[in-house]
Amino acid sequence: MLVISSISVLKDQIKKSRTGRVGLVPTMGALHEGHLSLVRNAALKCSLVVVSIYVNPAQFNDREDLKNYPRSPEKDLDLLRKVLREGDIVFTPDDKEIYPAEDKRVFDFGNAGNVMEALHRPGHFNGVGQIVSRLFDITGPDMAFFGQKDLQQVAVIKELVRQCRYKVRIIVNPVIREADGLAMSSRNILLDAGDRKKAPLIYKTISGAAKMIPQSDIPEIRDYVISTIREKTGFDVEYFEIADERNLVPVTSKKEMKKRRRYFGCIAIRAGKIRLIDNIEFPLP
Repeated sequence: MLVISSISVLKDQIKKSRTGRVGLVPTMGALHEGHLSLVRNAALKCSLVVVSIYVNPAQFNDREDLKNYPRSPEKDLDLLRKVLREGDIVFTPDDKEIYPAEDKRVFDFGNAGNVMEALHRPGHFNGVGQIVSRLFDITGPDMAFFGQKDLQQVAVIKELVRQCRYKVRIIVNPVIREADGLAMSSRNILLDAGDRKKAPLIYKTISGAAKMIPQSDIPEIRDYVISTIREKTGFDVEYFEIADERNLVPVTSKKEMKKRRRYFGCIAIRAGKIRLIDNIEFPLP
């Protein structure tokens, strides 16, 4: 694999190496098996894979979160050497390379940019739009690979593609979990031992909630999830919503759930200072 930090060098290399589809896997580093599953999928579908590693300051509404975000560049490269092929590219730009001037663009992602994560992380998705559009413009991918764990981010990026008319296909991989059910996240390593031991209850609880749909309505399910996690872990539940996959419109009753749509239970919690998100598909009643 090639490690490139310059946009001009990257563009030249992609132009020289493009013989078929180009796949982009955007990451912020601190790689784990979830990221590697995206890279493997990209390698199956594309003749050239570009993995970007860049901690994007524009999508952090909390400066302390940005400061503490885990960074392991050498470990990341070692992991990627095991899954990338000769000629594939790891793009490792710095801030000046990505943002030579202040990016003042403001995006409107509709409802997907106004609920759940957007309410708790103001400006986050605008920052996502800025960096993803930059990476699309730089690499010109045919496919871009993202994880289902960031369900709302996926909806935002699909809307970005629609609005900006990018000719890129968004590929979404399933959530990759630890053996105990905890959704893999770069932030998991920041959990203290006690919180890490309790964290699998998040997935266990929302999995149980998904089975309640035949006999329970949405308010009862929401109350069950929030009270169970708070009582058994002490974690702060920022939100739990059941929403449709495309527009992320939360439903307040089973009667609002429409056939031929997919619905997901989406949750965000704080375990001490560490924020975790997860989601699971809810069957139609």
